[in-house]
Amino acid sequence: MSARPREQLLEIYSAALAAVHGRRRVRDALTAHPLEGPVALVAVGKAACAMARGAQEALGTAIVDALIVTKYGHGEPLPWPVIEAGHPLPDAMSLAAGEQLAAFVTRLPLSTTVLVLLSGGASALLERLPAGMTLDDLRRVNEWLLGSGLDIHAMNSVRKRLSCIKDGRLAQMLQPRPVACLAISDVPGDDPRSIASGPLTSDPRAPNAANLPSFLRQILARTPPLPPANADCFNDVHYTIVARNVDACAAVAAAAPPGWRVQMHAGFVQGEAAEAGARLARVLDDSGPGTFHVWGGETTVRLPPQPGRGGRCQQLALAAARELDGRENVWLLAAATDGSDGPGEDAGALVDGGTIARGEAEGFDANDALARADAGSFLEASGDLIATGPTGTNVMDLVLGLRL
Repeated sequence: MSARPREQLLEIYSAALAAVHGRRRVRDALTAHPLEGPVALVAVGKAACAMARGAQEALGTAIVDALIVTKYGHGEPLPWPVIEAGHPLPDAMSLAAGEQLAAFVTRLPLSTTVLVLLSGGASALLERLPAGMTLDDLRRVNEWLLGSGLDIHAMNSVRKRLSCIKDGRLAQMLQPRPVACLAISDVPGDDPRSIASGPLTSDPRAPNAANLPSFLRQILARTPPLPPANADCFNDVHYTIVARNVDACAAVAAAAPPGWRVQMHAGFVQGEAAEAGARLARVLDDSGPGTFHVWGGETTVRLPPQPGRGGRCQQLALAAARELDGRENVWLLAAATDGSDGPGEDAGALVDGGTIARGEAEGFDANDALARADAGSFLEASGDLIATGPTGTNVMDLVLGLRL
């Protein structure tokens, strides 16, 4: 097994993360289009601290007040309060953050410009519940959604209806203050109505009740009405997406060394992770020497009753490794750009033709690991996991395939 191609793929992955880093993207956007003070800052998501630093570098003392909400372990020292809350399941701190946001908005003068920075994870990290709904209800809903196999649009269509912040209700809360929103997209199609469950946008589309269990349909029936699409609160909201999956893919292509023939795949990788992994591995195996494949997307995993370790990227990577077993000079990297593939601490995995043999030598079975959604245990044994820690961004997943 050659070490150098593995090192090169990891370096390319790191270059892509740097290109879509929240600090860099927000700083550049606000330097090009500065806001006049006073500015109040609200940053929510896994990349909230990085994005807030970018705003600080661009606007300086024009920021007069701020509230930052991020995932546990993603906080950084900032001049303003930083609240850490639960993800992917909301917790009591998610509700506390929602109450602090309401108090924060109440004290803002009506003439203050509000800069809202959104990134993936915001749906769980910040919440205010309608009357009659409890934290237990919210966690039960999210647990069902995370194991349902539904894509992010379908999940967020449910989450936003169960909220007094999402689905345009934050825009109502901030009215009549002018609002500038900079967002890092973690959803297919980069639709503002789905990013962070659309707190500043209106979405009249209702969830497909036929796909939902009865307990969830009963909860949805009690939710408060949405602001209409033509409500005045949306008139002063200016929304800009500063980083997206296609930007990370472009950075991957730009970082490829001379001599690699880059093949950018326009199709968005989605669907069941194991099926996608096998499919992409076949494409990789059929390509000629020197071909470097770049895919972007986000798959799903339908979880068994007692899932093991790992997330969608690890499931995809192990399924690809099974397809590539015994092949020489092939590598496939599948990793989340936020550094967190599922509930664990790993970003994904980098597999090759020897992955299955290495894992089996440690007593693991790939078919069993995939069936139990325990790809992470196998990939730890084979030595193929990728760990980055918080990355300061979140533009879904990257899959890189190399055939030499």
